[in-house]
Parts: sequence; C-alpha cells; structure tokens
Amino acid sequence: MLELKNVSWQVEDEQGQTDIINDISLTLEDNKLYVVTGPNGGGKSTLAKLIMGILEPTSGQILFNGQDITHMDLTDRARLNIGYAFQSPPVFKGIKVKELLEIAANGKKIDAMQLLFDVGLCAGEYIDREMDSGLSGGELKRIEIATILARKLDLALFDEPEAGIDLWSFQRLAETFGKMHRDSDMTLLIISHQERIMELADEIIVIENGKIKEITDKRAFLNEIMAQSAESGCACGESCIPSKGGCR
Repeated sequence: MLELKNVSWQVEDEQGQTDIINDISLTLEDNKLYVVTGPNGGGKSTLAKLIMGILEPTSGQILFNGQDITHMDLTDRARLNIGYAFQSPPVFKGIKVKELLEIAANGKKIDAMQLLFDVGLCAGEYIDREMDSGLSGGELKRIEIATILARKLDLALFDEPEAGIDLWSFQRLAETFGKMHRDSDMTLLIISHQERIMELADEIIVIENGKIKEITDKRAFLNEIMAQSAESGCACGESCIPSKGGCR
C-alpha cells in the first residue's frame, strides 16, 4: 500500500514559491488500478515523479508498505519494486530489445516475444532490433512498457502511455493493462485522458491546480464527461475532458 500524507512540491520563481503539488493526501491500495486525470498542467506527472523518487517533496511524507520512502532516491525505490514509464522514453544505444527486456526482468523468467506482442509490436520484427534512434517515439514507448511488464512490479506508474501510439496498438495496450490488473498482484497508477483506460479503473483520481479535486467511481465520472461533452458540442472520437477552451 502507498500512502501520501500532506505532500507538497514547490518551485522558486520570480514571484517567490509556486505550489505545483499542494498538500495532497492519498492512499493507493494493493492490487488496484487507479487512473489519474485532469487538466494539462494540473500536477499529474509531478505527482507520479514524487511517488517514483524522481522529485523529492518539499513537505509531507510518502510511505510504501509501511516504510517511509520520502527521502529515498529513484534507485532505492526501484529496489522496492516500484517502476515508472516516462512520457518520453530513454534510448539505450548498443542494446538489443531482447537484452533490454532480460535486464529489466533481472533473472525472472519471461517470454520476451509475448511481452512485445502485448504492447502491440510484431515480436519477430523487434526482438533483435537495437535500441537506437532508428526506433520511432511510439515504438520506444511500447518497448518501455514491455520492460515494466518484464519487471513484475508491486507498483507501476504509467505517464500517458497512449501518447504516440496508433489506435490498433492502443487497443492492444488497453487489453494488456486489463490483463495485468486481472492476473497480477500489481498496483497500477496510470495517467491518462482516454476513456478505454478509464474503463479499467477501480477508482479515478482527478488532479487540478496541484490538488485532488475528487476521487470517484469510473462510471459516475464517465457519465459526467459525456454530459459535459454534449453541452460543449465536443466532437472527439474518444471521450475527453471538456473545458471552456475546448477539449483536453
């Protein structure tokens, strides 16, 4: 179980201190799938980076399975079986895809071909590809998600996994998240605006202006979105979060 207690994160600017995350308290229970959504710039990615240890809270406390990890760095949290998939995945030159998956697994038995298929890649085509600039952003994103699957984590954080992925691969990815939730003991926190991802959630957490606006049931939230979309005349192919300036 992950607990955030009165967590804040501030940055210094010309006006002084600006709150990016403002006094958030939150509990993520084991084996649940949470979707974090809300307006762009509301603090969603910052919250995930605080949980992973990429950023350190200005104030507050973070507990994982009862252990205080507030001041632990990224490496120490990874050793506790916490993982993170970035919006823009890193490139590992000189390493083949299969080797990267085996490194991620750290001795655990995996089916590398199945992992690639699960994220919408043709395994035979990619298994021996090198992790270099010849891969597109979408391909790198899917391979990174495959490394998260290979690690068999206790807590996995995904920052907008749909970014840069075509519709067919996105459908495969949504199915993969559903399978992970059904078949593993992993807690999943996914930052997303996509209805197909929200449909999988046990709970939806709405972040706005650095605070939790609400924690709600997915059906109630999606019904609210549909009603707002109808009122605003939204013409998106997927459900989105309407705003005064258009769709988000």
